[in-house]
Amino acid sequence: MTRSHKLACDLLLLDLDGVLIDSTPCIVRHWREWAHKHGLDLDTVLHAAHGVRTIETMRSVVSKQEEAPRLDVVAEADRFTAHEVADTDGVTAIAGAGEFLSTLPSDAWVIVTSASTALAQARLRRAGLPIPKMLISADDVERGKPDPEPYTTGARRCSRPPDRCVVIEDAPAGVAAGRAAGMRVIGVAATYSREALYEAGATVVADRLEALRTEEGMAGFRLAIQVEAG
Repeated sequence: MTRSHKLACDLLLLDLDGVLIDSTPCIVRHWREWAHKHGLDLDTVLHAAHGVRTIETMRSVVSKQEEAPRLDVVAEADRFTAHEVADTDGVTAIAGAGEFLSTLPSDAWVIVTSASTALAQARLRRAGLPIPKMLISADDVERGKPDPEPYTTGARRCSRPPDRCVVIEDAPAGVAAGRAAGMRVIGVAATYSREALYEAGATVVADRLEALRTEEGMAGFRLAIQVEAG
């Protein structure tokens, strides 16, 4: 049975990959090349990669493999990101993403991504989606998701307290980051199961982005997000 939930906020903080864009073919292609080059297991790499900064994925994979190659992960991450920026083939907009963003006031939403600024902008352009006034990327934080720093940084730069913010995420690491930042989180079960997102702390989970609608704010909030959840 479908139930409707309404979350009021002043600021909406959206993850990028898996929420607004589908970059899976592109991401898998790049990680496959990197894993093959260094003799690493692709499944292990991909399991560690979603929703996490590139440098932290590399550190995690290398630290967990007994015979992992000695790598300068900072230099590796820089080269990897530069290659991703140059090759965005296969990146597309999630169904309904453009329409959903068009309903939001331009100063009421921010993208919070584990990608670099250059990569996020390149993927948005490739997908035909607008680049927001505020974008928090891997370049802006010391610690990436699941640490709350990306989301607390977004709220602080927009001068909004956490309890007046709502996050939209598709990955457990991002959900955990939003909740640790003191925010309510709408999960979108496009990449992970509903159960995994609820386990990570999601306030409510929708099956797809198209199940979300923007409404006029209430009780002093600027806007409200209506979520049709199963």
